[in-house]
Amino acid sequence: MIGCARKLSRLFDARSGRTVLVPLDHGVGEGMLPGLEDFPKLIGMIRDFPVQGVVLNKGALWACLPEIPAGIQVAAQLSGGTRHAVPPYSRSLVCSVHEALRLGADLVVTQVNIANDLEDRMLGDLGAVCDEAHGLGIPVLAVIQPKGDRIVNEMDPSLICHCIRLGAELGADMVGVPYSGDARSFSRACAGSFAPVVVTGG
Repeated sequence: MIGCARKLSRLFDARSGRTVLVPLDHGVGEGMLPGLEDFPKLIGMIRDFPVQGVVLNKGALWACLPEIPAGIQVAAQLSGGTRHAVPPYSRSLVCSVHEALRLGADLVVTQVNIANDLEDRMLGDLGAVCDEAHGLGIPVLAVIQPKGDRIVNEMDPSLICHCIRLGAELGADMVGVPYSGDARSFSRACAGSFAPVVVTGG
């Protein structure tokens, strides 16, 4: 796990202890979103901001890696699914850890949506990714959120706290969750997590 720890430390600013990862992986799920048409331009813009990493799907990683500044960590998104799927919250592994490493990734990302009929498969994928990645010395960021027909409020603080604990318990090196809006419970869940927590954007 020494290799994982070294790579993980590069994701955090030495002075603030915080991290900013730019997610450019929405094209698989949402299609041609306005603003995501010109990847070389977007990668060039990253140079002008104090960010620690960028999240890319494997095709974009293969095409854009030469343009990414050396100090920016590259995260390969392993999960995929479109908004046209039934159900739309389904996520499947579309890239392996080995392929991500071959393409030049510094860490891998996998998505899990809980509280639905596909939860068991996505949790199994997370466990398998953690095993494979840690065997190769690469950190895992698990992006976990409540998504399903039975959920009344996706930002329910208790559900978000469960997502944080779930990621840490299953071996992720970092856990990404939406901010619940409840500072007290969110802070308590972060403090009780043995994996760093990052807030995901919409």
